Formats: sequence, structure tokens, C-alpha cells
Amino acid sequence: MDLRKIKKLIDLLEESNLNEIEIKEGEESVRLARLPSGGMVAAPAMQHHVPMQAAPAAAAPMPMQSPVDAATGGSAKASSDLPEGHVVRAPMVGTFYASPAPDKPAFVSVGQAVKAGDTLGIIEAMKMFNPIEADVSGTVLKVVAENGQPIEFDQPLFVIG
Repeated sequence: MDLRKIKKLIDLLEESNLNEIEIKEGEESVRLARLPSGGMVAAPAMQHHVPMQAAPAAAAPMPMQSPVDAATGGSAKASSDLPEGHVVRAPMVGTFYASPAPDKPAFVSVGQAVKAGDTLGIIEAMKMFNPIEADVSGTVLKVVAENGQPIEFDQPLFVIG
């Protein structure tokens, strides 16, 4: 469902005396409801097959970054591990998926030629699936992100050469 449609639904709810709106388009549905305090809740729910991940038994502590590393988005070592080329970075925090469904092949693989606008993967954020598109044409040199793993904003996902 288009984000513009959701914004129009929010405006419609604000302008009316309705407490709740629910719209279904095919397999997608959006439900908007007013909070008792007058706030809004947007709860988009999309039917999409997503692989279930078991919770790790014990999370390892994250190493502390120096202020320089934090400002540059990671350590110098991590940046040097990437091959020369255009780095496609995560536009948001979420969960990365390399394929449209668990039983489907990955959108792209190393060595594959891509054109600007081709879908490289998807990021699930707040139950919304956002396509990650190539912003340059070239060959996929490296797939940095791992399928089903959480990613951070500005994290390198792909390198295109």
C-alpha cells in the first residue's frame, strides 16, 4: 500500500468524527484508530511470508566504538573490508531480507549485473516491507548484509562496481 494513501487516510480520520478506519486492498490491510487521548495509531499489516528466526540464547556484548568510528559509521577496518565500488547503505533500521519470500531465490547475487532502480533486497521496518533499489548500474561485487539479520541505519548492504 502506498504511503501517500496511508497519509490521506490519516487526514480523513483527523477531519472526521470517526474513531477507526480499516482498508483492505488485496492481501494488504491498514487499520487506523484514534487513541483515547486524541493521538493516532497507524497499524499497517501486510501478509508476507517471513522466515522466523530463533532468538539467540545469549547476546554477546557489543564492542564500544571510538567517537571517530561512531562519526564515520563504523571502524576503519570494516570500511577497508569492502571492495572498491559504490556502497549501497541501509536507509533505515530494520530486518534485511535478500529474497521476497523464504522459498524464493535472492533478488541479486555476487557477479550479477544490475541497473539503477533494480531491487536488491527488502528491509522490514514496523511491519512494512521496503524495497532497497540500486541507485547505480553495475555488477554486484559484494552482498554485505545477511538474510534475516537486523541492520542499522547507514549500514553497508551491497557494493556495486
